[in-house]
Amino acid sequence: MTCYSLLSLARNALTGHRRWAPAWRDAAPKPAYDVVIVGGGGHGLATAHYLASRYGVSNVAVLEKGWIGGGNTARNTTIVRSNYLLDDSAFLYEHSLKLWEGLTAELDFNVMFSQRGVVSLAHSAHELTALRQRDRVMRLNGIDSEMLDRAALHGLAPALDLSPTARFPVFGASIQRRGGIARHDAVAWGFARAADRRGVDIVQNCAVTGLCIENGRVTGVETTRGPIRAGKVGIAVAGHSGVLAAMAGLRLPIRSYTLQAFVSEPLKPVLDTVIVSNQVSCYVSQSDKGELVFGAARDNYSSYSQRGSLPILEDCVANLLQLFPTFSRVGVLRGWGGTVDVSPDLSPIIGPLPVEGLFINCGWGTGGFKATPGSGDVFAATIAREEPHPLAVPFGLDRFATGRLIDEAAAAGVSH
Repeated sequence: MTCYSLLSLARNALTGHRRWAPAWRDAAPKPAYDVVIVGGGGHGLATAHYLASRYGVSNVAVLEKGWIGGGNTARNTTIVRSNYLLDDSAFLYEHSLKLWEGLTAELDFNVMFSQRGVVSLAHSAHELTALRQRDRVMRLNGIDSEMLDRAALHGLAPALDLSPTARFPVFGASIQRRGGIARHDAVAWGFARAADRRGVDIVQNCAVTGLCIENGRVTGVETTRGPIRAGKVGIAVAGHSGVLAAMAGLRLPIRSYTLQAFVSEPLKPVLDTVIVSNQVSCYVSQSDKGELVFGAARDNYSSYSQRGSLPILEDCVANLLQLFPTFSRVGVLRGWGGTVDVSPDLSPIIGPLPVEGLFINCGWGTGGFKATPGSGDVFAATIAREEPHPLAVPFGLDRFATGRLIDEAAAAGVSH
């Protein structure tokens, strides 16, 4: 496969860019693999890439019921950060953020990671105290964080309404300058291309219809393209994790909801950072094309729909205007919905299931995109070694039996 470089770009320009090789093979499934990953989103593709690149397991298939990048990977607001309060979450997301910082070079694919900073607003004295606590804990954990007063915040985001008469007056903020945004499609394509280069089969339009289990061990999967034998099976299907687990007779402690997001018509540069408000329930950034990318809380009822509901659109726009009244005449260009899986403590579930050889990566809620490389790395290690990666140990399914929960509601960005 051709490496992307200035030389290859110039060479292909001579032929009108008509001779580029496909980024990855559209493989047909083989009868058997060492590992089958169910789910061709960012987490599944990252897992396959790290299985092959770090653990030497290349006889791997990634099965996607639709097309690569057609699920939650392309249905989010692309925010990347690691500003979490609790140690377990902070270390996992910081591991992911460090991988983000070298991901373009690692994949030989520009994922357009822009470290423009992530700003968390405080709209009350109590919320400001909570931000200061998180700021100090992050710095104690070696993670960058900085408090901003109103003057500094105005210099960073002049369009933000900082007037004392605002319905939600801003008392201050914290910023993680290493945070930012990335191009969601490029992330899926980059991991798919890198995995394919190492021999991983990426099988699209191949839905899993059943799990083959013999004597308490998974032996393969049933699919719409025939049965496939496998020594190990990893599940990374986000909102449909409960459906796949049910095929093994298991009931996961998760519920699935629709999370919506929207983009505006393109504007000239007006916002060069990411603004997050937990109390107002809004997060917004501006894409490289000039569109405002914004979202709010998830829908209030369980659903597998990717369409969402109109009241959320109304609330989302109203919340955005509470922060940026100057955007009132900007048109909404389009919207989308993703199916997110939410656990009781709003933290992911990573590790083996009670069926031998069966592993799960789910429960990321609204925070799955930012964890993509880190999630793939620790999940690949867990599958390859058949024991949880040290960073994944606290996120095992057994915590719901022991009561050692990881309640990250305060750092989730918006309410769940």
